This record gives sequence, structure tokens and C-alpha cells, in this order.
Amino acid sequence: MAAEHRLTKLDTGVRVVTEAMPSVRSVALGFWVGTGSRVEDDGQAGLSHLLEHLLFRGSSRYGSFEIDQIFDAMGAEINAGTGKETTSLYSRVLDVHLERAMDVMADMIWRPALKEVDPERAVVLEEIAMYEDDPQDKIFDILGEAVFGDDPLGRAIIGRPEVIRDTPVDAIRAFHRARYRPDNIVVAGAGSIDHDRLVELVRGSQPGDERPGNGAPSGAPASRPHVRFERKDTEQYHVCLGAPGIARDDDRRFALRVLDNILGGTSSSRLFQEVRERRGLAYSVYTFLNHYAGTGQIGLYLGTRADNLAEGLRVIGAELERVREAPATGEELQRSKENVKGRVVLSLESTSTRMNRLGSSVLTDVPVLDLDEVIERIDAVTLDDLRELADELWPLERMSAAGIGPDQDVFGEAMAPLGLRGAVEVAA
Repeated sequence: MAAEHRLTKLDTGVRVVTEAMPSVRSVALGFWVGTGSRVEDDGQAGLSHLLEHLLFRGSSRYGSFEIDQIFDAMGAEINAGTGKETTSLYSRVLDVHLERAMDVMADMIWRPALKEVDPERAVVLEEIAMYEDDPQDKIFDILGEAVFGDDPLGRAIIGRPEVIRDTPVDAIRAFHRARYRPDNIVVAGAGSIDHDRLVELVRGSQPGDERPGNGAPSGAPASRPHVRFERKDTEQYHVCLGAPGIARDDDRRFALRVLDNILGGTSSSRLFQEVRERRGLAYSVYTFLNHYAGTGQIGLYLGTRADNLAEGLRVIGAELERVREAPATGEELQRSKENVKGRVVLSLESTSTRMNRLGSSVLTDVPVLDLDEVIERIDAVTLDDLRELADELWPLERMSAAGIGPDQDVFGEAMAPLGLRGAVEVAA
């Protein structure tokens, strides 16, 4: 752990990590829980997300409306999020309100009331319906199914309607007890904060009961490439290409971020320039990457009209071939490294970003590097590093594809330049 971070593990297993920022008067506070869609079985798909919602429906000592009033009175907001492997509850408050915020948030985490469940089921079902209507969101989950197959990493975080609708409250309560265990939780704080004081607040908030264990995320899932399509009456075709990437603790993640910027992560990137700026084939085209335990994901997104689909994919295919042959010029490499460093430094001026980095890193056992170490890792990236990653990760033959649009045949024909024609499966 770098010198500016302090980490304490309590006897129960809860880890408390902080970073003091003397120049601010606020504290970003978060609870990080090792649960998400990846640690759910088929019959639980969506329970992490539903439970995240239910935290706001009240706790043992605070009602739902009371929680809203308390944080409004502090001039603060409280929010939460669910991912593939983690769930977080977080807020940012004035330092004088830390103890109050901690008291309420801890009660929400450890002792949710799990009442008013049916109204929240209805809210989540509406969220699922809204998501189904938005192809720019749904396309990424179709890609996940194509890349990871039946592995839980391929399932949507948001959950399945039948699980949200039909899971009994007792099963939700058992899920909470299994996942929201002290040894599966990190409390993170950044800003105007005293580490020892937060440790004492956490120590006094913990449950006194023993909680059963739960399975950790598995290693890298095995799946061959697939091409999946969902028919929907849209004006554009929404297309993603992707493949397994590298794990969150892989030291090559710094080089991969530099490569991602060059290929499609910035407005000066190759895909943005070739597809949008030079040819006007799309408004939105970009690459993305995610890191998980034991594996990761790389991908790209294209949204374009039917008339431009085949040409857009042809250009993308050519750029994927080019990035393997010539992953960067010296100028591209330097510009990308400076971009990554700039984004890292600017983001870490935020207490919330620092808290997120601490909480997620400690929960997932990724070392928290100090800023100088991060910059050194980025500066050390070479053209050979990029070439090796491009050769390993971006060959067309390992790409899966996902599409949403009005005509499966049009989508299938457009896949031909990528060597994917005739392999289109209908998405569930």
C-alpha cells in the first residue's frame, strides 16, 4: 500500500482504507461489496441489482423517506451501483457530517429492512423494460453473451424479469446474508478524513452475527466466438465486436489502455478519424475495455444506418488488421501516453474518484499504486508492448459480434468482410 493510503483489517474481516486530502472539506465515503452478476447462479440472476435497490427502502433504524431527508439535510446525495463483480453504496458529504452518513449507510448495508419489496420489484422491472428499449445499452449485453457464452460474465447485470418478480423475500434475505459478509466488504474514504476515526466508526457498526460464505468469481471462462443478432425496428444498426481481454491484475493493463486510446478511445484515434471524420459513416464509433478476475474484455461499438453498415465494418476490419501490423507511430504512442496520464491525474483531483479507486482495488486485491508509480508504468509502455497486445487480443478470428437492427440478413451480409458471414445466431 502506498504511503498516502492507510489500510486496516478488522477482526471480522472488514477492510477500511482511506486517503487524506487536507485541501478539501468533503469526504467521499463508500461501502464496496463483493457481489454482482458474476457470482449469481441462474436462479439468482439479478438479485445483486435488486438488493442494491432495496437498500434504499429502509433499514432497521431508518425508513426510506427518512434516509432521503437525512442526506438532503446534509446537502449530500447517496447512490449505489451494481457491476459484474461488485456492488457499491456511496456518498460525498461535508467532513462534519461523516459520522452521521456512516451511521445511516452502515445500517443500510448491514441491516436492510427488506420491506416494501414488491414496489421495488416493479421499479426494477420498469428499469429492465426501459433498458430493453435502448439498443445502445442492450447491445453490450448481447456482446457479453457472444463473448462469454453461458458463463455468468455473459449475463446482464440488470437481471432477469422472472427472478426479480418471483424470488421470495426469505431468499433475498438469505442472499444478503451470504454476500454482505464482513470479510466481503471494504469501507473506503477519501478527503478530509481521519483514518483511525473511520476505523472506530466501522468497528461499532458491524453486525454481531456469523454469516455463511459464498463463491468467489471463477477464472477465465472458455467460449468460442459467436455472432448474435436481435431484430428491432431501429433507425440505425448497433454493432459491437469483442473478445476476451486481460485480467484486472495483469501488468499489461497500462499498455492496453494506451493501445485502446490509439485504436478507438479518443477523438484523434484511428477508428474515429477513419470511420467518422474522413468518411462520415457514423456518429458514434469507439473502443472499450473491462477487467475482471482472471479475464477481461475488449471491444468496439459502431452505430450507423443500413446504407453505411457494410462500408463501416469494412473500414473497421481494415483498421483491426493495420493495428496488428503497425500498432502506433512514435507520435501516436507519445500522444496516447500523455492522454492517459492526463486523464489519470485530472480524475484523481476528485475525492469520489479516489474513494472509488481505493474501494474497488482493495476489494478485488489489486495493489493501489501511488500516482508516480502509475505514471512510470504508463511512460514505460513501448511499441513492442502494443504490438504483442494487438497480436494477442485483436485478431479478427477471435472476435465475437453482436448486432441490433431491423434486418438480420443485412447484418449478416455486412459481416462478410470480417469473415463472420453465415454464423449469425438469434439473440434470446
